[in-house]
Amino acid sequence: MKLPNVEAALVSDDKIIGYLLSPTHRDGRHKAAFFLSFGFTGDSGQPLAAALLKHAADHEVVKVESTPFGTRYVVEGTIETPCGRMPGIRSVWFVEAGQDIPRFVTAYPLEGAD
Repeated sequence: MKLPNVEAALVSDDKIIGYLLSPTHRDGRHKAAFFLSFGFTGDSGQPLAAALLKHAADHEVVKVESTPFGTRYVVEGTIETPCGRMPGIRSVWFVEAGQDIPRFVTAYPLEGAD
């Protein structure tokens, strides 16, 4: 199964610049080290946002969790990077109850993804 309504999926700049590509973010700094090592840069979140959207469109949902607030979707597969390497990542998306637009939550490397 693919991420529902993936063509409308949203990735906020704050999630990319302030979290995934921030070497000083308490929770995101290890993820930043990973993504920065593949050529993504902290000065523009657009390339990583585009790669995450493509990742969600290209790969299958591997886990679905329903909560009182909505549904969480986990997508696993490779991601295209500026350096040309294709590491495996897990991305997490959330669709709020009563909504149909997936919103990006987080991403991190799969084991051995280097």
